[in-house]
Amino acid sequence: MLHNLLPFIAILPSLAYSLISLWCALKYFNKNDHPARNHRPLAVSIIKPVKGMDKDSYDNFASFCCQEYSGKLEIVFAVASPDDAAIPIIRQLRDDFTNQDIKLVINPALHGPNQKVSNLINAFPQAGHDIIIISDSDINVEPEYLRSVTAHFADPQIGLVTSLYRTSDVHGIATALEATGFTAEMVPNVLVARQLEGLTFALGASMAVRREALLAIGGFEALSAYLADDYQLGNKIHRAGWKIALDPCFVESVIKPENLMAVLSRQLRWARTMRVSRPGGYLASGITLPFPAVLLATLLAPSPAVGAAAVALLYVVRLSISTLFSRRFVRDNLFPRWLWLLPLRDMLAFFTWALSFLGNHVEWRGSRFALKPGGTIEELV
Repeated sequence: MLHNLLPFIAILPSLAYSLISLWCALKYFNKNDHPARNHRPLAVSIIKPVKGMDKDSYDNFASFCCQEYSGKLEIVFAVASPDDAAIPIIRQLRDDFTNQDIKLVINPALHGPNQKVSNLINAFPQAGHDIIIISDSDINVEPEYLRSVTAHFADPQIGLVTSLYRTSDVHGIATALEATGFTAEMVPNVLVARQLEGLTFALGASMAVRREALLAIGGFEALSAYLADDYQLGNKIHRAGWKIALDPCFVESVIKPENLMAVLSRQLRWARTMRVSRPGGYLASGITLPFPAVLLATLLAPSPAVGAAAVALLYVVRLSISTLFSRRFVRDNLFPRWLWLLPLRDMLAFFTWALSFLGNHVEWRGSRFALKPGGTIEELV
């Protein structure tokens, strides 16, 4: 009897984590205490650090200009080079949205190894309002985005509001591998962390921060030596005594067609960055990964039939929950079309987790960096 139970014991942590993530999602998305969006609109400065062109750059930028928002709004684009390919797009945006306060800062000054943070530091003097939103250049938002995000600041203890993100449009297997990871891994992980310990980090797709909270941690300069500037911004604000809120309005991460090697390189960079930023939690997360559970269940099974039964149970639950996330919570509609890819996605998640412990070098924006303890980086010549 014990031999027959061993494969099912092996899958138990991953199975339990899937069920816990579902419970956390139901608790979060079904709650009725989201802040009202009819509060007094706040004045907002959006800073967009930009380097080069993304897929649908104009549409992504324009989505921030088409907000159903009555408060004051300014958008500050920050680039390092006067030859940046995105500059004509930004100028076209200013011509098309003359009713919007759109600024362009071109400044090559570096304030540390993180060039994105240098752009933020250079743009910050042009941001005149007390609520500052930092959003990546490849993000597209819904018209109610600003109303939803700024509503949280009715609570004076909220220092930062971050948003979940999804990708609804993929371009083949390579990008689908990445996008399904948002649905089946990232979103569940964030919701579990929020429920069990509260948010102590931010997600770089969208971060809205009080000026007071930002200045309390030393401004953007406090992030210039880190690769995971989004994690550090949230963590430093949390440790300064402010609360972090998670907004239910998803933003869209628009990805361009890429080959598998580019996707794998980015996945490894993210994994190594999180490993040095949260070493204890990241190490413990390996217990919940499905792929090693499948391997262990297969090895411990007294017969192929028992092993197959354990693996089938795990994936019936996992595939069902991932589909529910995709259709009801995330609403990216990637599943069930790409459901067959989930076991491969699970294998990729395990190997990037394992490989993250075997090196400290990452590639980012055409440069190579060495990761230091705590998440700081040093550019390699």
